[in-house]
Amino acid sequence: MMYPFMTLDDKTEVVHSDAYDVNGTETVKVYFEQPVYGGFHSAECYLPSYEWKQVEGFSAEELEKYEAYLKSVAHIIIELAREGGFDHAANL
Repeated sequence: MMYPFMTLDDKTEVVHSDAYDVNGTETVKVYFEQPVYGGFHSAECYLPSYEWKQVEGFSAEELEKYEAYLKSVAHIIIELAREGGFDHAANL
């Protein structure tokens, strides 16, 4: 399941998965999707390794910007992923 986290000022949507185990490491997939004319740019980043996969349309500079942002909020995303998303963590 994917949970909404935030919409950035450039209209990029940020969503995250539940926390899950990959070879003994707690992992969370964070998905970025930005609307553009004719479709979307998208990318997946896996925490805690900050490994990018399935990058479509984003430049290296954009990924650097998103990674810097992600590093500032990763602890929040990981906690929400453990709790089942923002709404569940907030008891909504």
